[in-house]
Amino acid sequence: MKGTSVQAALPPVLQSVLHPAGPDAAIISQFAWVLFGGGALVFALVMALAALGLGRRARTVRPMAWIAGAGVAFPVAVLSVLLAWSTWRSGQMAAQSSQHATRIAVGANMWWWEVRYPHPDGGADIVSANEIHIPTGTPVYLGLSSGDVIHSLWVPALGGKMDMVPGRVTGLTLQADQAGVYRGQCAEYCGEQHARMALHVIAHAPADYAAWLARQAGPAAAPANALLARGRQAFIDQRCVACHTIRGVSEVTRLGPDLTHVGGRLHIAAGTLRTHRGTLAGWIADPQSIKPGARMPPAGMDGDTLNALAAYLEQLK
Repeated sequence: MKGTSVQAALPPVLQSVLHPAGPDAAIISQFAWVLFGGGALVFALVMALAALGLGRRARTVRPMAWIAGAGVAFPVAVLSVLLAWSTWRSGQMAAQSSQHATRIAVGANMWWWEVRYPHPDGGADIVSANEIHIPTGTPVYLGLSSGDVIHSLWVPALGGKMDMVPGRVTGLTLQADQAGVYRGQCAEYCGEQHARMALHVIAHAPADYAAWLARQAGPAAAPANALLARGRQAFIDQRCVACHTIRGVSEVTRLGPDLTHVGGRLHIAAGTLRTHRGTLAGWIADPQSIKPGARMPPAGMDGDTLNALAAYLEQLK
């Protein structure tokens, strides 16, 4: 597999709990359908009783009998059955254990996601942003943290959601049964751009995941021509290094997303724009017009320099 072939081959899965793609998500989806069906049956029963009560043949009712039967006995019986069944099914969901073979750290910030993978050779963490790559067919443990306010990670097609609380590390297990792209979202209101704090989980076959991780461990690609060399120099001269890391150019971890392989990501700005040279240039030029309140200021540079910088970032795959 080369580059982003999984992304290109499969369309994004709907961000819906009703389209499960993993074992935990299938259980949660079953909960939803049972609740939908039970609610529909109760509604139909109430409407039928209302129709009978309004009919000409309506008989005198005994209030205490209806209160005891329909108001107490019926809901207690139904809720008790649901409680027992849901407890049993919940016990079949994957344990939130950091002992799973694949462990990934996800940090939430206003309004983007930092993602860290253990280096396959034991080196420094491999840092990315706004995408979580996982192997298929195995539970993946996500260690979750927040750098500012309460966020919540939710990928409906793969599992439940988990809050991310400043000063604490929480955990969430995801599993994808097949390769594909699964959209997620921050599910806890976190400020002005909460609605544009999305991410994508990209599931690969295990061998393809290992190959992808090995590529991500490498430094940024060297410029192959004069335009890209100018873009690389612009990244330094325009002080982009004050907030962003590109391994091989700027090694220090900064305030903004790591851009070492940004050109290989599906989106920039946490799911807001598809990644290509035009969107990169537009985002660099004036991010506030696209995502007001984002921590990135507009760039003051001429058009040729902006184009060169966007071209350089686009080829970092």
